[in-house]
Amino acid sequence: MRTFMRVLLAGPRHSAVRVSTDVVEVNMGVGGWTFAATVPRSSIVDVKQVSRRVWAWGAHGWKGRWLVNGSSEGLVSLTLQPPARGRTLGYPLKVRELILSLADPDGFVRELASPTK
Repeated sequence: MRTFMRVLLAGPRHSAVRVSTDVVEVNMGVGGWTFAATVPRSSIVDVKQVSRRVWAWGAHGWKGRWLVNGSSEGLVSLTLQPPARGRTLGYPLKVRELILSLADPDGFVRELASPTK
């Protein structure tokens, strides 16, 4: 799968989750062409690790629930209220639940659980 995602310019080199004091930025693909969202930290009402396996990789969503992953491991779910704005393939969307695959899910959950300064 990694090779396929690289061909689409959506592999690990072109995908990132960045946490700042105010927002969590998610991008998959060069320029976020596959998926991009900026989530205000104040909108995150729940964050938890997900233990179930998923059988799809990439960016998939429906009715505000999005899975953005390059792996079936290291999954973390964010519940958002109000929904955040995002886009996929250039189309705008609203995100109310976001499941991400992360290299360090424990650190991500800890970071979001810590109070912002």
